[in-house]
Amino acid sequence: MSAAEPLAGPAARLGDRSESLPLAALLAAMLSVQLGAGFAKRLFPEFGVELTTELRLAVGAMLMLPLLRPWRLRLPWRAWPSIVLFGAVIGSMNLVFYLAVQRIPLGIAVALEFTGPLALAALTSRRALHLVWVGLAAAGVLLLLPLSHFAQALDTAGVLLALGAGALWALYTLLAQRIGGAWGTPTIALAISIGAVVLLPVTLVRSHHFVFTPGRMGEALAVGLFSSALPFSLEMFALTRMSTRVYGTLTSLEPAVGALMGFLVLHELPTALQLAGIAAVMAASVGTAAAS
Repeated sequence: MSAAEPLAGPAARLGDRSESLPLAALLAAMLSVQLGAGFAKRLFPEFGVELTTELRLAVGAMLMLPLLRPWRLRLPWRAWPSIVLFGAVIGSMNLVFYLAVQRIPLGIAVALEFTGPLALAALTSRRALHLVWVGLAAAGVLLLLPLSHFAQALDTAGVLLALGAGALWALYTLLAQRIGGAWGTPTIALAISIGAVVLLPVTLVRSHHFVFTPGRMGEALAVGLFSSALPFSLEMFALTRMSTRVYGTLTSLEPAVGALMGFLVLHELPTALQLAGIAAVMAASVGTAAAS
């Protein structure tokens, strides 16, 4: 989920030595965001999902606003409804995904969420080959779902929430292309700030008994750092130095990274069928990126 536009030229070639640092940065960004999600899930019992999501957005906004300085933009009034909608989608997407992660393993939630941008890529493509990748992704989703007695039971609400987060991710992509193309990358900082504000009433209602301590504040800042600030900075560095196809192919590793972080941080071990489903979704994502 990026608003940056990759630069063309020699640095966009996969074999170029100058791309070794961007590749490392993108891999580090994926590890960071999934590590942040793992830490966030550990905080759910104490912080609550709503407050954890609010802290992720608020910390991200505080760090991104001085970096992108959106106040330098001269936005007309007609731009604000779209930007407010964009912010509401960002807040909702993060909250729905965390609600899913609360109920099902992290790697499975990430794989199910990936179906949103995959479906969008297929629907906006005129190539018949994309339908093959959609079919592979659908097969992967079926392997993730408890449809036989060989499959591990999953919380139905968690599965639906992860798919809902995927739909919101697809909507986010459309809005990011439209708004970023019209008004530039700094609008993402405005949108994330709006998302934090939109989510604030829900957080206050659901978390009014929570009391911050220095230790808890440190944990909250760690979630915001690993989930928002650090991966955003690393991804911005990578995206301006690699091609769109390489970026799309590498981000297909996200479900595997989520499964790895789920195992290391949360001790969540997917079954063989679920690992096969995650691999199928990843393969579909790689195929979609390569065919685009």
